Amino acid sequence: MRMRVEGKRLPKGATDWKRVDALSDGDIARAAKGDPAARPLTKKERARMKRVPLAKQVRRRFGLTQEQFAQAFGLSLATIRDWEQGRSKPDQSSRTLLFLIQTIPQQVSTVLRERRRRIVSA
Repeated sequence: MRMRVEGKRLPKGATDWKRVDALSDGDIARAAKGDPAARPLTKKERARMKRVPLAKQVRRRFGLTQEQFAQAFGLSLATIRDWEQGRSKPDQSSRTLLFLIQTIPQQVSTVLRERRRRIVSA
């Protein structure tokens, strides 16, 4: 599986990154199979792995604490904690909101700020 590292500095040293980028997916798979420390996971191993909850992924992307994230996007801190700790899962509407936050955070923040302003002034 190829991953793109955006906004992060790649480690300096003896790695020839141009050569790495030129590898085909087949080259990478063969190299991984030949290295016992980097072998690909089996389907059974992948199935046992615990996925990081979507809410946590989105929140970490922005470097916010749970409290900051909840406040910024009008969510309950308890709800964020429950989602991230696996006690509950976001419903469809909440998943849509998380997707929008992940995709267009500034616009979501602006719309929610305007909504709060209208509620307070009403």
